Amino acid sequence: MLVRSVVVLLVLCVQHLHGSALPAVSSYEFTAYRMQQYNLGQQKHGCRGAIVVAEARSADEPSLTRRCIIMKVEDFSAEKYIEAQRQNAAAVLILLPKNISSLSHNTVQTFMMSESEALQKETLIPVYVAPEDEQLLYMYEEVKQAAATRTSSIFVRVLRSIVTATAFQILVSNNAAIKATTDNAIVTLEGVLPGAGEDAPTIVITAHYDSYGLAPWLSFGADSNGSGVTILLELARLFQKLYSSSSTRPQYNLMFSLTGGGKYNFLGTKRWIEENLDHAESSLLHDNVAFVLCLDTLGKSDELFVHVSRPPKPDTPAYSFIQQLEEVISSRFSWVKVGLVHKKINLVESTVAWEHERYSLRRIPGFTVSHLEDPKSALRGSILDTMSQVDFRKLKRNGIILAETLARFMYNLTDKGSPKDVQVFKSQLDFQDSRLSSLMSFLTSVPRATQLLDKEPRQILLVNSLEHEFKRYLQQVHRHTFRQDKRDPDLSFFDQMNQPIVMYRVKPAAFDLFLGGCIAAYLGIVYYSIQNFGHLYIKLKAAVKCKHQ
Repeated sequence: MLVRSVVVLLVLCVQHLHGSALPAVSSYEFTAYRMQQYNLGQQKHGCRGAIVVAEARSADEPSLTRRCIIMKVEDFSAEKYIEAQRQNAAAVLILLPKNISSLSHNTVQTFMMSESEALQKETLIPVYVAPEDEQLLYMYEEVKQAAATRTSSIFVRVLRSIVTATAFQILVSNNAAIKATTDNAIVTLEGVLPGAGEDAPTIVITAHYDSYGLAPWLSFGADSNGSGVTILLELARLFQKLYSSSSTRPQYNLMFSLTGGGKYNFLGTKRWIEENLDHAESSLLHDNVAFVLCLDTLGKSDELFVHVSRPPKPDTPAYSFIQQLEEVISSRFSWVKVGLVHKKINLVESTVAWEHERYSLRRIPGFTVSHLEDPKSALRGSILDTMSQVDFRKLKRNGIILAETLARFMYNLTDKGSPKDVQVFKSQLDFQDSRLSSLMSFLTSVPRATQLLDKEPRQILLVNSLEHEFKRYLQQVHRHTFRQDKRDPDLSFFDQMNQPIVMYRVKPAAFDLFLGGCIAAYLGIVYYSIQNFGHLYIKLKAAVKCKHQ
């Protein structure tokens, strides 16, 4: 009777402790994506480790040493990441939700800031990101429950550890050494709409098209800088219609460029400028450049900032353009805040903040238009920068602002009327919602991390499609491919950025002790019965005889 009561109690405890758990397989293989690892000059960034053989634990556990810490996006913070490093955790695995739009604004902002801080320095701890699924969420709930029972009574903790607890072993079976790759190519595209007259001044419109985030394979870069590329391509389409007729062709050359390596110190821009100024015999950059307009992160917000390395002087084209920009906004979009941000270039620093600084270093006037005021904003490089972060109404509005400002500057429409009365881009020349949506969907259909763009078929197809789009609307389209100096590369990437990981479902060591005790007790009972079989037999025979009498 006592034995039966104990068994019933154990079954009830098992049901109570595991009532909310989903069934899980004994082993499960999934793909996870490793944190960025690259060298930019002499500076090292990202994680240096890839191998993981450790037990999964929640970030709420007091002891994380030699454990693989499982976090959701909501759990990840700079403080927890630093604590994992301090305790020498074996690895960090972040679970990325399928529907990022379901995350709250505060959660997204907190994660982006922590992500940016984690990427600034190197770490030896392997950091992986994996899309959520049923099995991974089951593991997450189990390790969270295990952490919660640390505060329970001793009886519940011991019972759970012995009978019901499930531990998970995380294993990255690839033991190959991580190798540097210095053969990456950076592609920059250029195209021109030739203006009327000879020796016409040139306006350059540029945007970088690559993306950046905690894990290259999950970096889709919708706002930064899919929004800038989308507006640039739509500007090329609209202005091509104006340039196609001699009666509406302005006296300005309009040069468009899409640059690679923007997330890595704008290396594609740097090499493209060097090729045009130092190596090409003839180039529009050699001639009279009115200004360079750089488009960066324009997919949301009711603010627009013009970033300059030095305030433009009056009577210069750049000064006139900025005045026109302010006039268009105040006349047609009065709720939009516009501001001029002046940041000097620090020659001591090895990196530049904005793309226009690459031109300023070569004494070419330029500025960047962005809805971000701080160049160090975490939004410029995050795996959460997806389509859900883009407001298409504001993307279209920002495109209209830039298009109208360019038209008023090039056609000198100041004396023709206010921007509200004189609108160039309407009817047949209006921004198309369907085109903006399709361009953004196309750009975010694959991760555009620089280390993937010349290696993976879908990424190569994306760059080829951008070149095709240039050839459709522009003239003198050229594709510039820049390769690293293998002896002294400016930028080095590393392999093993996506790994197959196996999750094993195992019992903890306490269960082995419990099972060993049960076996020892069973053997003890059998041994005792054998040694005292004669005495037991006599007692049993006497009891049977007494019963019959």
